[in-house]
Amino acid sequence: MPVTLQPLLNKLKRRSSLEAEDELALMGLPFTTKVLEPSRYLVRQGDKASFGCVLLQGFAYRQKVVGDGGRQIVALQVPGDAIDMQNSLLKIADHSVQALSTIMVARIPFQALLDLAALRPAIAQAFWMDTFVDSSIAWEWMANIGRRNALMRVAHLLCEIALRLEAVTFCGGELDTPAMTQEQMSDALGLTPVHVNRMLKKLENLNLIDRKSRAVSIIKMAKLREFADFQETYLHLDMVNN
Repeated sequence: MPVTLQPLLNKLKRRSSLEAEDELALMGLPFTTKVLEPSRYLVRQGDKASFGCVLLQGFAYRQKVVGDGGRQIVALQVPGDAIDMQNSLLKIADHSVQALSTIMVARIPFQALLDLAALRPAIAQAFWMDTFVDSSIAWEWMANIGRRNALMRVAHLLCEIALRLEAVTFCGGELDTPAMTQEQMSDALGLTPVHVNRMLKKLENLNLIDRKSRAVSIIKMAKLREFADFQETYLHLDMVNN
């Protein structure tokens, strides 16, 4: 099957109402594809970027590295996400993007994106709204790290990933989350890898999740959401129909 920007279109259609002409214009954007193996960098902090990247397959994460080399994972990315569109205006990448799994991305020249946004206000609004949602998720991550206990933090992260995947795949029932190492989870949650392992074991003992190697399956989503103090409003999953 030919590679297209359909994952991006599906996401933006949940952000704003698009006419058929808008959809055709978006799908007609020029792009090249690139495949990266786990741990490879798509963008490095400090880079001057000339392409905006859309995640078509796999999972990635954004990260910041501080002066002593410590890493903080600040966001997870799922298929359909526009990973570094902010660099179309900011020019210099203020954080890095790294592959969590094997990924495929579409690289779109920034000028083509800017030209499309100027010609198609509905698409510009959809990208704008998508940026607002990214901010909303960032605020929730801050609250999660700053105010929830360790067990709730882990549960909350799992709930978020599952719902975002459900929105992308349009599936229900049990959902497999991206296979994160305990070190990666600890860097996303402000915990140590040992502490993350203990929390996962507790959730498993509560029969809320099941683990096979690094993969986590959610068994009882409703109970996990209640346990995590999880309210999905901040994800704004379907703004058009709300």
